[in-house]
Amino acid sequence: MSRSRKITVNALTRVEGEGALHIRIDGNEIAEVRLCIYEPPRFFEAFLCGRSIQDVPDMTARICGICPVAYQMVSVHALEAALGIAVTPEIRQLRRLLYCGEWIESHALHIFMLNAADFFGCANGIELAKQFPERINDGLRIKKTGNSIVEILGGRAIHPVNVRVGGFHRLPSRDELTSLLQPLCGALDAAIDSAEWIAGFDFPSFEPDCEWVALHHPDEYAMNEGVIASTRFPAIDVGEYERDFAETQVAHSNALHSTRRDHPSSYLLGPLARLTLNRHRLVPDALRLANRIAPPSLMQNRFRSILARIIEVVSCLQQAILIIEEYRETKEAFMPHVAKAGFGCAATEAPRGMMYHHYEISDDGLVTKAKIVPPTSQNQRQIESDLCLYLPQLIHEPDEIIAAECEKLIRTYDPCISCSTHAVTIDRGPR
Repeated sequence: MSRSRKITVNALTRVEGEGALHIRIDGNEIAEVRLCIYEPPRFFEAFLCGRSIQDVPDMTARICGICPVAYQMVSVHALEAALGIAVTPEIRQLRRLLYCGEWIESHALHIFMLNAADFFGCANGIELAKQFPERINDGLRIKKTGNSIVEILGGRAIHPVNVRVGGFHRLPSRDELTSLLQPLCGALDAAIDSAEWIAGFDFPSFEPDCEWVALHHPDEYAMNEGVIASTRFPAIDVGEYERDFAETQVAHSNALHSTRRDHPSSYLLGPLARLTLNRHRLVPDALRLANRIAPPSLMQNRFRSILARIIEVVSCLQQAILIIEEYRETKEAFMPHVAKAGFGCAATEAPRGMMYHHYEISDDGLVTKAKIVPPTSQNQRQIESDLCLYLPQLIHEPDEIIAAECEKLIRTYDPCISCSTHAVTIDRGPR
C-alpha cells in the first residue's frame, strides 16, 4: 500500500489572524491542500445595515488594525459615488498621502518582522534582530514614519477617526505636515538601503503562471482610483466588478473564495500584481531602483514579493515627500452633501491587494445593503493553487520540512489573519 501522509499546521505563524493548513499526500500525488481560515465570521456587512453613512468609515476601519485606512478609503469612495460627491484635488492628495502612510507601515511590519526571518532560518523577527540589529532598527524607523503620517492625517495611528464622507473632519496644518519631512527623508534612505539588502536574498525558485489583477491609473501608481486591470483579460470599470467576479463559500474556510464568473480560475492580488501592471507609474527614483534590482523577468517569483513591497515603500516615501512639499492649506475639509437614495461601489489598493465595497443607501442616509470583498479572501484560492504546484518540489522531504516550507510560501502573500501560536501535527497513515 502506498504511503499516505497528512500534514497539519494548526496555527499559521507570522501572519495576521487565525488560520491553519491541511495537506494530504498519497504516494507521490498531492491529494489535497486546504488553507483553512477558522477565525469566526464578524458580520460587518450585516451590522452596517441600518447605520448612518457617516458611521461607515469609522466602523469599517475596525475590521483591521493593520490596514484600517484601506477600509476607510474604499468605503468613503463607494458612498461618495452613491451620493455623487466629487472631492477637491487637495482632499484627493491628502487621502493619497494617508494611504501612503498605511502602505509604508504595513509593508515595513511584514518585511522586517514577519517575512525576512524566513530567508535566514530564523524563527521570528526578534531572532533576526540579533543577526541584523541595524536592519531591524531601520525597519522599525520606516514603520514609525508611516504611523506618523496616519496619526497626523487620521487623528491616531491605529483605527483613525478623521476620515469622513466628502473629505476629512479636520485638515492638517502645513506645519504639521512639514514636520514629517525630516523623518521621511531618513526613512527613504533606510528603505533604499534595505531594498539593496533584500535584493541579495537567496530566493527559492517558484514562478507559476497565473492571472494578476490590480487597479490601474493612467497618471499614477494606482491606490485610490483606477480601472481593474488584468494580465489575461481586458480592463474593466470598477462598477463591473460583480459582473465579472464571484464569491463562493467553501466548507473548510470562513473566508469566501473568489473567482472569475465565466472563467472559474483563481487570480492573485497584491504587490507583485501591482508591480507587474503598474511598474511604469512608480515615482521616477523608485522606478529606476525597481528596474535595476527587480526586473520584470524576476518578478513572477512569489518569494520576491518582499522585494516588491520594499520598492513600494520607497515609492510611497518619495510620493509622501512630494505631496507634503506641494501642500497648501485650504479651508474646505469636506464637501457638503445631502442624503439621497442610491448605490455606489469602489475599489482601492490595500497593502495586500485590491479591495471592493458596494453600498446601497436610503433617502435618509442609512445603509440598506453592504458588500465588502477584502484582498485575502480573493487570494485564498490562488494560495491553495500555488501550494499544490510548490509541494512536488518538497514531496521527498520530511513532513516537518514540508510544513515549514509551505508556511514560508503562505507568508509571502501577507494574508490578513493575525499572529498566533504554531504547532505541527503529523498523522502518518498506513504504509
